[in-house]
Amino acid sequence: MRAETEMLVDEIKQAISLLRRHFDWDQALKRLDYLNAEAENPDLWNDPAEAQKLMRERQSLEDNVKAIRGLEQALDDNVGLIELGEEEGDQSVVAEAETAIRSLKGEIAQRQIQTLLSGEADSNDSYLEVHAGAGGTESQDWANMLLRMYTRWAEKRGMKVEVLELHDGEEAGIKSATIHIKGHNAYGWLKTESGVHRLVRISPFDSNARRHTSFASVWVYPVIDDSIEIDVSEADVRIDTYRASGAGGQHVNTTDSAVRITHIPSGIVVACQQERSQHKNRAKAWDMLRARLYEAELQRREEAANATASSKTDIGWGHQIRSYVLQPYQLVKDLRTGVENTSPQNVLDGDLDGFMEASLSQKIEGAAEPVADLD
Repeated sequence: MRAETEMLVDEIKQAISLLRRHFDWDQALKRLDYLNAEAENPDLWNDPAEAQKLMRERQSLEDNVKAIRGLEQALDDNVGLIELGEEEGDQSVVAEAETAIRSLKGEIAQRQIQTLLSGEADSNDSYLEVHAGAGGTESQDWANMLLRMYTRWAEKRGMKVEVLELHDGEEAGIKSATIHIKGHNAYGWLKTESGVHRLVRISPFDSNARRHTSFASVWVYPVIDDSIEIDVSEADVRIDTYRASGAGGQHVNTTDSAVRITHIPSGIVVACQQERSQHKNRAKAWDMLRARLYEAELQRREEAANATASSKTDIGWGHQIRSYVLQPYQLVKDLRTGVENTSPQNVLDGDLDGFMEASLSQKIEGAAEPVADLD
């Protein structure tokens, strides 16, 4: 076997070993045996919610075990093919096996990213809020572009998006919006997107075609299920009702059905205007508030572990996590990881995986020094 191939095989073996360790292989196999036995229990579905939770965990464990075993088997098979090809002098077999081994390295890199999505709420659905910064129409249009970007990202991944609250801008765009993104690992992928996003472009609203800088903030928090208990005293909240905004015409909402809940101790505010029923909007708003409080607790734990500050800051200069430059050149740059993309339109169409993967890796490896901002 060529020295280059031997080194690649050793790298892949080490990577698989790290995957096993991160996955806690022996404990995972024991847990899977237990879940398989529970799945055969005829009384399991007496509690449908608990049964679904157990089946989701079982499926996740099965997928991980199958993937790691598949990688190990593929490596062994191709190493065997190389040895056989060298014995028989068949270089075409050797070349084919070496190509397969190189592709394994890419598969393992993807699997390593998946192992980063192992946080307490990473597999959950996600709420995502967008808020325009100062700057009127410019920032409101930018907030709307971000809302579209995350909607496109979710749809490309087969996730469903539900608009819970939306406040239109005076002339264009939106002042704020909250969406519910439904899909496996939605929160795990999106959690590193919280922060301020900066846009530099020639303004379509400026008759003099001057370059403008706009800011908008994104905040992500997980949807929590009934198994996570968050106690909120009604004495700590203020509940306001108002008329839902939206288009006019025969379907215009003429009742105060929208609900806003303010958690006074933390200052957290949530709102829902999705339903025509105030009762349903109130219930959804309560779910969102509990989710926000839960997310705040997750942030506190992470900050205590990593001694890092929260990314939720003022919507303005010096606080952005990513810059999107459309003029005078084309570049999207993440200021935490240094990852760049020279096709801003693709990014704004939902091509965000490279940024998310880098940020997830950084969370595991430890926060790096922030990258210098763009001019």
